[in-house]
Order: sequence, then structure tokens, then C-alpha cells
Amino acid sequence: MHHQSDPDINKLLEAYQQHLSDEKHYSPLTVSAYLSDLQAFIDWLSVSDHDVLLLQVKIHHVRGWLSKLHHGGLAVKTMQRKLSSVRRFYHWLLRENYVEANPVTGLTPLPRQRRLPETLTAEQIDYLLLLQPENPIEFRDCAILELFYSSGVRLSELVGLDLTDLDLQQGMVRVLGKGNKQRDLPVGRQAIKALNAWLAVRPELCGTEEPALFVSKQRRRISARSVQLRLQHWQRERGLGQKLHPHKLRHSFASHMLESSGDLRAVQELLGHADISTTQIYTHLDFQHLANVYDQAHPRARRKKEDDE
Repeated sequence: MHHQSDPDINKLLEAYQQHLSDEKHYSPLTVSAYLSDLQAFIDWLSVSDHDVLLLQVKIHHVRGWLSKLHHGGLAVKTMQRKLSSVRRFYHWLLRENYVEANPVTGLTPLPRQRRLPETLTAEQIDYLLLLQPENPIEFRDCAILELFYSSGVRLSELVGLDLTDLDLQQGMVRVLGKGNKQRDLPVGRQAIKALNAWLAVRPELCGTEEPALFVSKQRRRISARSVQLRLQHWQRERGLGQKLHPHKLRHSFASHMLESSGDLRAVQELLGHADISTTQIYTHLDFQHLANVYDQAHPRARRKKEDDE
């Protein structure tokens, strides 16, 4: 290795290893993992085209290393772990006055690619919702499932609903979203039917003083965890091949709405997304299609084309 003016690397690593074991009381396995990540970074530094001293490393060197890991196809989670190992080491070097700054501070691996959320097909949803509820709990679950898919509500929004938030005459529910923003959502025909059926049996589970729309066997507002567990129950019950969780029903709602309407803004409003870029993960449209739509619809784009003719 070419680290002429660095202190003896091995002695430095020995001292660091001692710090992890004796001061931090990490297990031998954890210490070994940290040192292994660190060694990989040191090895990368020592190759001729990066030949840089360990104590002279700057942020751009670490970025270069991250880039190499990324291009090597390493998962972001693994990169985060390796980066964390190097960050800890430089934190210790800083504390011991070997360096004047930690070159890893504020650095994060490349952002995770936003994959298109997994959705259920309309047919799968139809099959899932063909429930024949036989008791109050099942009537409640049926209403919960229908509302998730009918209105695209978030789990936190659904469990926070009170009876007064529901207006079935108007076919509307008022939810409190992120940042305490209220929004009114339409409730579909099937969901209204399921909600009415639930409201008819709800008194069997709680008294009139309980404001929550959805309650548990404990006669109080249902918890988010309980909703998740009930969805898992119905996934098994209905023999669904993929995991069923509230967000999957929300994603399915958004995708199906977008496919049939093509109205990104409307779907943004329904989902309560502050930024339309969040909604755009639902679009399967390619850039060429977007460009064509832009050319046809944007006034300045049209004017430019007319000027060219």
C-alpha cells in the first residue's frame, strides 16, 4: 500500500479495533464486519488511479468509491452499511485528532430507485371483495377493504376517521391527511353499501359515546396494526398469492383511476399528494408519449410549432 506519510495503517486499525471492542463493547462479529468494510475502502484507496492517503481523504474520494460500488450493482442498503462503517472510522480519527474533518459527513448513497408500487388487478380486487360477512367484525373488515380501494385513503387516515367524517347521502368522506390537511373524497357505490351494513351492526361492538368509525373487539378505535393483521387474515382466507397491505389497496386505487381517467391532477388530489412528482410513480407513460401530449396541449409548445411552419 502506498501511504508513505500515514501512520502505520495496521497500528491504526488495531487501535480502532480496540476502541470498538473495549469502548463500544461491540460483538466480535460486528467489529469484524466494520473492519471488513473499512479494509475494502482502504484497498480501493490504494489502487494506483486513486492512490490517496487515508488521512487525506476528501469527500470526492468517498463519492468516487460509492459510485464504483453502485456501478458494481451493490444494493443501496449494503452501500449504506459500508458508508456507515467508514463514517464511524473517520469520526474516531477526528476524535483522536488524526484528521481535521470527517469526509463522510452528510454523504448518503445514491437515492433508491422509486419502483412502481405493486398493485392488484381489478379482477383480483373483485375476487377479494366478494366477501360474505357473517358477524360484526367481518362487516367492519368488508367496509374497511371497500373504503381503502374506493377512496385510496392512507392507513393512518382510515383509522383516524370518526362517524362525523362520513356523509353517505353525499357519498363522501372527509379525511385528515399529512400536514393536517383535510380533503373530501368520493365514496363508491359498493363502499357505501358496505359502510351502511357495518353501521347497522356497529352498536354490537361499541356504545354511542365512541366517535371512531371503525372499532375493535375492545370497543374502542381500531389500531393501524389491527387493520394490517386483518388484511393479512383476508389475504390468507381468499388465497391471494401476494401480500395484502393497506398501501397496496391505495396503490391499486391510484393505478386503476389513472388508467381509466388519464387525469394525473385528479389522482393527485384524491391521494392528497402535495407534489405531483409523487403521483407520477403511478404513470406507465413513456417519455415520447408525454412529449406528444405536451406538444398538443401546452400553449407555448403549440405556438412554437406554428412559428416554425
